[in-house]
Amino acid sequence: MNLRDIKKDIEYVIGAFIDDCSLFSSVNTKADDEALGALLDDAINLYNDLKDKVNMKGEGKKGEYFASLRKELLEKTDELYAKLSDVVKKSGAE
Repeated sequence: MNLRDIKKDIEYVIGAFIDDCSLFSSVNTKADDEALGALLDDAINLYNDLKDKVNMKGEGKKGEYFASLRKELLEKTDELYAKLSDVVKKSGAE
């Protein structure tokens, strides 16, 4: 894994989450816009945090460092999707 790959992964995964939030908001009129806004803020903060970590010069093997960042990306994005799922359930969407 290299720097370019991890940057693309971060942009793709978080971008997909943002797209999912936007799609849900546009399709469901009962969507809680405040909760979705908070989720989008969390996603943007995660994006900025991971990009800062990627651009930081870490010590040790880069491949291991990038693998740990990818793991963090997936774990935190899973948490965001769980929160989005709760928002969907509360809105009564099927």
